[in-house]
Amino acid sequence: MAQALDAIADKARVYVAGGSAVSTSILEAMTQQRDRWSRIEIVADYLVEPLPVFAYPTEPFHVASLQPNGTLRSMIDGDAYRTAARPLSEWGGAMEPGGDTAIDVALVHVSEPGPDGRFSLGVSSGTPLAAMSSADLVIAQVNPRMPYTFGAAEIHQDEMDLLVEVEHELVEFPLAEPDDITSLTGALVASEIPHGAILQLGVGALPEAVCRELSGHRDLGIHSGLISDGVIDLVASGAFSGKTHPDHPGKIVTAMIGGTRQLFDFVDRNPDVVTVTTHESHGMVALGRLPNLIAVNSSIEVALDGSINSERVGTRIVSGPGGAPDYARATAAADGGRFFVALPSTAAKGTVSRIVSTLQGPATVDGTLVDTVVTEFGVAKLCDLDASSRADVLRSIAHPDFRSDLG
Repeated sequence: MAQALDAIADKARVYVAGGSAVSTSILEAMTQQRDRWSRIEIVADYLVEPLPVFAYPTEPFHVASLQPNGTLRSMIDGDAYRTAARPLSEWGGAMEPGGDTAIDVALVHVSEPGPDGRFSLGVSSGTPLAAMSSADLVIAQVNPRMPYTFGAAEIHQDEMDLLVEVEHELVEFPLAEPDDITSLTGALVASEIPHGAILQLGVGALPEAVCRELSGHRDLGIHSGLISDGVIDLVASGAFSGKTHPDHPGKIVTAMIGGTRQLFDFVDRNPDVVTVTTHESHGMVALGRLPNLIAVNSSIEVALDGSINSERVGTRIVSGPGGAPDYARATAAADGGRFFVALPSTAAKGTVSRIVSTLQGPATVDGTLVDTVVTEFGVAKLCDLDASSRADVLRSIAHPDFRSDLG
């Protein structure tokens, strides 16, 4: 560990793999020995919980976030935060030399080596690979708890400069249990998905609900920026075959694995799971080749023109754009593609409508790219509708208590 810390120069910009791939031991050591540096800027992607270094904003830690959320609160309050949010397909470019978050160091998290000597990035291949290609220094935690996944995640030792052997549990995503409204919304989404579709699903209660309702489908495929625990039961139900995927037939295709230990064990050396780069998980060329690509995402609010805000509630940061803009563009171009936005009709215990006249935050996805919006009150198909007709069908799936307010 001492050699790794010695190698991180003062005022370095350090990428930290996110999700379940956080290099916890190295970050804890950096926190304990923070007096080594006058300033370190962390470049973070999607985080499930605050990083250890966030306990010391500006002393010496700062953060540039590619996917802001509530885990950054201490850094925001401590004036040690700046946003680097953008669509996920652009994250790699931002970290390259000359980019606004050009990195010096990449901290990644790998499995123990396999029989052929290769290591695996395990639960996160996409953004870590992009960071490794840009950084001058790559430091890897080697952890026996990290699952070995196949595909792009498999790397050789000479692709890493320093190895630090650790053993600790991976960060787990909270297991979201759908409530009645979310279950009903998930069932409505599932009823619109054809047999043989290739699915992109996000994380949270809504994707879990959709997965449960798809158990009666057949020949589904999965090509997603992230997979979560719901995939396990979907595969067990017989709904998945992956046979329609043009590049990886029979495979679950993903760039990140975010869930519980059960999911980590499911993907470990599973030949039916293939990890890919962000060019393949979120790039227009790769996504445009996928027939019947169905993207299911949620949002904070949907305006009457179909545009969505997935980033802010007032001034409070909830998320960044992530992969939603990439999949919205891709489904618009793909043969048979559809972009679903599914959400409860209200928030704040029923006191606020999530179908709104105009967005109160940024437009994460333009309304022209949103194909279908679903709440517990129904399905609004927006494709080929003019502005007035779009507003009418969106009002029809708003909560009845708010429809008259949606002028």
